[in-house]
Amino acid sequence: MNRRDSLQKHTIIALVEDRPGVLNRISSKWRQRGFNIESLAVGHSETPGLSRMTFVVDATTDAEQVVKQVDKLIEVVNIRDVSAESIISREMAMVKVQADRSNRNQIIELVDIFGAEIVDVGPDSIIVEITGDEEKIESFIALLEDFEVIELLRTGRVAMLRGSAISHPQEEQEEPERYAGFEPPYSAK
Repeated sequence: MNRRDSLQKHTIIALVEDRPGVLNRISSKWRQRGFNIESLAVGHSETPGLSRMTFVVDATTDAEQVVKQVDKLIEVVNIRDVSAESIISREMAMVKVQADRSNRNQIIELVDIFGAEIVDVGPDSIIVEITGDEEKIESFIALLEDFEVIELLRTGRVAMLRGSAISHPQEEQEEPERYAGFEPPYSAK
């Protein structure tokens, strides 16, 4: 068994300050430990000034060590490996497929079967958007390869805990004491 076979995918969710350089600092921690970031999705969270990152990394059981190191970064509000928890995960893909009169109807049938959406139609191509779990995306792309995929874009996994569980519970914290008149540049004001 080689090293690749012994790796498993970990889904890590981090709540971080929305500031320049944060992504670089966090991804450097993974790189330093030799982990490959398979996918990364970043976007605004429900809290102004904070972004939510979802990492999928190939790692052995020592992924926990990197999570602990990343958690020490000042810009990281909270980080959690949700791999062993009950989650809902999705990915979005856009696929540009060669399409003409001879195959357009077949492609439209696949789009309907998979619950995808046609977002652009040209004289010799169609762009399709699909959202779902990774297996659904993989199956859809595999079937489209019969029609010549011209271009493919995938977002990577985003994930949330099922039910009422929250990945990053809000903790009541005292506001840190600041010097009079000083507000950091990333303040929500």
